Amino acid sequence: MRTSLVDYGVRTSDRRSLPDFLIIGTKRGGTTSLWNYLIQHPLVPRLFPAWNTKASHYFEQNWHRGEAWYRSHFPTSRQRATLQSRHGAPVRVGEAAPLYMFHPLAAQRVAALMPTVRLIVLLRDPVERAYSHWKERRTHGVEPLDFADALAAEEERTAGERERLIVEPESFSEPYDWYTYRARGRYLEHLQPWLDRFDRERVLFLPSEDLYRDACGTYRRTLDFLGLPAHDLPAFRVYNDRRSAPLDPEVRAELTEYYRPHNEALRQRLGLDLDWPDRGP
Repeated sequence: MRTSLVDYGVRTSDRRSLPDFLIIGTKRGGTTSLWNYLIQHPLVPRLFPAWNTKASHYFEQNWHRGEAWYRSHFPTSRQRATLQSRHGAPVRVGEAAPLYMFHPLAAQRVAALMPTVRLIVLLRDPVERAYSHWKERRTHGVEPLDFADALAAEEERTAGERERLIVEPESFSEPYDWYTYRARGRYLEHLQPWLDRFDRERVLFLPSEDLYRDACGTYRRTLDFLGLPAHDLPAFRVYNDRRSAPLDPEVRAELTEYYRPHNEALRQRLGLDLDWPDRGP
């Protein structure tokens, strides 16, 4: 059944428009929660039923499959028009793939195919993001090391992987996805290719902490950015939350110092008041 649906989606790809928005990151920053809030809006359809997911992973893992395969994830123009007619407002279609922000080729691929797409970026305190990333890998059974040892092993585990992705553009690297706990928090380094290619008005930066503290307000900001009418949700469930023991204070202190210059450069470049602990009292 699923294979038939996928084949049908590909065969009708010329009738399927590309997405209007992408949630490109950050991993463990609330992307799943925001995505689930958005698809409860009557004008934000889910991906095509063959794909029971929030993302195609086209611009990082599935680039070799081609544009027709990518388009197969989204509604047809007729389906969009029917939905728009029913509600009297424009439809917005997208996906949420937090590896896009971090992948060395994703920005140029997206810009070439969809130069007017809108981008949503969630930015979480990188110390908390790294620890949450490790907890996820641990839960999934692919991380045998404790957090401190995983941080120490990161450089060796991922050596050459970013370069390989560039040299072998159709390849995918599990170590680069799984074990980049520290590297992913150097946000400006990974956002720069996107900032070079997209006007600032097409990018919405959301502190993850704002989403956690005020999900309703952050949801409204996102709808406004996408040009969608207001819509009330009955509840704002938190998705993929992982409770655990507190982060070791020595590891926290080391990471806080490590990220301090990176965070300050990010604040200056984006003009955002990111209220993370590296700023001090």
